[in-house]
Amino acid sequence: MTRTLRTPQELVDAGLIAAAAAPALEAVAARYAIAVTPAMAALIREAGAPIARQYLPEPEELLTAPHELDDPTADAPFTPIKGVVHRYPDRALLKPLLACPVYCRFCFRREAVGPDGGLLSEAELEAALDWFAATPAVREVILTGGDPLMLSPRRLGHVLERLAAIPHIETLRIHSRVPVAEPGRITPAMLAALTLERPLFLCVHANHAAEFTPAAALALRGLHGAGLVLLGQSVLLRGVNDSADALEALFRAMLRARVKPYYLHQLDPAPGTVRFHVPEAEGLALMASLRGRMTGLAWPLYVQEQPQGGGKIPLGMAGMRGRAGQPRQEL
Repeated sequence: MTRTLRTPQELVDAGLIAAAAAPALEAVAARYAIAVTPAMAALIREAGAPIARQYLPEPEELLTAPHELDDPTADAPFTPIKGVVHRYPDRALLKPLLACPVYCRFCFRREAVGPDGGLLSEAELEAALDWFAATPAVREVILTGGDPLMLSPRRLGHVLERLAAIPHIETLRIHSRVPVAEPGRITPAMLAALTLERPLFLCVHANHAAEFTPAAALALRGLHGAGLVLLGQSVLLRGVNDSADALEALFRAMLRARVKPYYLHQLDPAPGTVRFHVPEAEGLALMASLRGRMTGLAWPLYVQEQPQGGGKIPLGMAGMRGRAGQPRQEL
């Protein structure tokens, strides 16, 4: 394989799904994007179900449970200008594109992401950057999408340089699947674009220890060497990492790759994702079972996004209140 697989028939031809499954998956593909990179296809063959379940489509994706929402994180009500989400006083998201190297079947933006969607035009991007310059309360910018590392090094470097030049922006953060899903994109040119004087954090999304392949480890070593602080974020997923052994292996794999486990997310209720749901009580029990088994360096915060844009709260601490009687929020 030398290219990304994007259709059910291509998945059949690559031996990743049975030919009999393809007709039922055409309707899924018409609604939700499919992408399996060569690196992920090889890993599916090697590691099997925990990786395949994350990326290969299933007919159940067209069934929406009553509690599932098109915009479970409530991005839309907090969008002051195209490409920007401002839910918290001191930080905001910048979504320069909505394309990803792979399309996770549990993604909370699965209604919006796709290979042809969401790239901000030059004018839209400049307007978004001007918004950050004109909003002094914002001290941190989080580049997300889509996957910001799908931008060319030139375009990404331009965005980062513009943001780093804004005096009130103190930290920058990027959320990405690229280091594990398409590590070949971490080229010298990309590393040069990511080398800044301003603090830059990279949150690496991975859900299973097998995703930290030798190629991924090499890419992460390069990013670490370029001065980025590497953090790990994962989603608790049925059939992927819903055991104490799987979570421990994942967090230890992160540490070996110089990635500090940061967040373990409770699944956001996007349409067609109920097969991945792990009840909160089970998640809390799994986390409790890891106490004493792992160094504190391997310990992420178990969090859940609140509805209507309420932000993340640490699970097991939901009763804690902020100064103004509001839930304690994290991002």
